[in-house]
Amino acid sequence: MAESLLRDGFAVTGVDVNEEAMTRFATLGGAVAPDPSAGAEGADVVIAVVVNADQTEQVLFGAKGAVAAMAEGGTVMSCATMAPDLARDFAMRCAETGRDYLDTPISGGALRAAAGELTIMGSGAPAAFEKIRPVLDSVAAKVYELGDAAGTGAAFKVVNQLLAGVHIAAACEAITFAKAMDLDIAKVYEVITASAGNSWMFENRIPHVLEGDYSPRSAVDIFTKDLGIVADIGRGLKFPTPIAATALQMFVMTAAAGMGRDDDASVARMLAGLAGLELPAPGQTSPEE
Repeated sequence: MAESLLRDGFAVTGVDVNEEAMTRFATLGGAVAPDPSAGAEGADVVIAVVVNADQTEQVLFGAKGAVAAMAEGGTVMSCATMAPDLARDFAMRCAETGRDYLDTPISGGALRAAAGELTIMGSGAPAAFEKIRPVLDSVAAKVYELGDAAGTGAAFKVVNQLLAGVHIAAACEAITFAKAMDLDIAKVYEVITASAGNSWMFENRIPHVLEGDYSPRSAVDIFTKDLGIVADIGRGLKFPTPIAATALQMFVMTAAAGMGRDDDASVARMLAGLAGLELPAPGQTSPEE
């Protein structure tokens, strides 16, 4: 997202605990700062793209938080997946300082982020959306304004994550099931992506399995968190989420097997391990080749 903004002529300062990301952004011409407070000094817009509500809290309101340092009347875009009540709390705290808070969870993955083609599921004051419209247009292909109050965007994202997590788990189960039947899983991928059983997640994640590449584009631990949020909300509403609950346990099992920080397609590795199957190693499309 920072690269998209930089490409469109915005002055952007990046802050990240990952030094490699900071170095890469600096080589593109972006400014970097050692902490959120320094990075947000006088900024009109702060975009918090982190894993969860705890990290959002630290980035926005911690000892070196961004909100106190940004321009008065500025706007916070909060992009992490979180429970709606936490988004409402962050909005209230921003309002107390005279800053706008937009609840703007994102979807689309790293490739769409790099192309400025994310989907934003947003909620917050319409005037705040209008004020930062050029920023939104730079980072997203679709911006849904779903309500005037924070929390609605978060709720939409939770629904998305229920589906995303279930679809990843199902895709990984399907490809390892195919392997158990001794099918050519590269051919399975070709056939399924042209058939009714396909999903965006099957099409996007199964190539990681075929390539034996589990470097994290989106980590297993993210879905143990996000499907955990689904389970908590469902419990509070007394609404059953049995399929999401099964998917959650598949991610928890994968994390327990030591793959929590690996790509979420590692659910296939976990299932393959249970079944005694060999999936492709890096550089192969199938172990038989």
